[in-house]
Amino acid sequence: MKKNKTASDIAKAYAYCEDIIKRHSKSFYFAFSKLPKEKANAVYAIYAFCRLADDSIDEAETKEAQGDALTFLTNELNRFEQGREPDHPVWQALRDVFDRYEMSIQPFYDQLDGQAMDYHFRQPQTMEDLEVYSYYVAGSVGLMLLPVIATRNHKELEEEAIALGVAMQLTNILRDVGEDYQKINRIYLPKELMEREDYSEDDLSDQLINESFIAIWETIAYRAEQLYDKFTQCLKDFDKDSQLQVALSAKVYGGILDAVRENDYDCFTLKNKTSSAKKVVFYNEVKNSL
Repeated sequence: MKKNKTASDIAKAYAYCEDIIKRHSKSFYFAFSKLPKEKANAVYAIYAFCRLADDSIDEAETKEAQGDALTFLTNELNRFEQGREPDHPVWQALRDVFDRYEMSIQPFYDQLDGQAMDYHFRQPQTMEDLEVYSYYVAGSVGLMLLPVIATRNHKELEEEAIALGVAMQLTNILRDVGEDYQKINRIYLPKELMEREDYSEDDLSDQLINESFIAIWETIAYRAEQLYDKFTQCLKDFDKDSQLQVALSAKVYGGILDAVRENDYDCFTLKNKTSSAKKVVFYNEVKNSL
């Protein structure tokens, strides 16, 4: 028989999840730590689940180990859905989130499907392929967060939540072009775009930043910025106590694109990010606009 968790147990589980987001995503933590405590905790738990999923692929040393890790996590999620969650802080925190909010399990399965796409990785052929992939690994996260930050309107805001997640994933891809190729031998730039701009894998290997590379990069960046705008236009429909935080997350992430531009599109030798000073500027801008 499953032992009921005490308030102290749940608090420790959330603290565990908060530590994960603190260590792995300063940008997300900067934005979402300013939510009311209950909502912030829910975001930490959701982020921690996504980190589990991501690490199940990235930390496994062989293809077989990756497959085993993904199967294990899928089985854990099945158990969670059946109310038999594992005795682990992430699952304990998630159970509390599902008890408090009108959550859907499907985006969590979609996230695991996204990890499977990395497991069976193939370079996307088109921008459409890239956006489909980005939905599974990041748009799904937008749907997970939605019942927490739009408690009344979450069913009406699914497109906007997906848009924000996809925009952030496209931003990640543009930031990490060099690292993805050098460390894990993945090219997320669509093949069709590379061919159109006459930019080859050899050019990528040589870390060539030329007009062709910039054209590819800006095509994807333009799409990301369209999606950030789509999300921002519906900001007023999110919970009043969450508008600042979600707007700030979009601004801080969008700022990464500007950082790459300011660094002459060097996504190979630099780790582009929104500076702490810029985050403060964005915070004040967003706060004054609401």
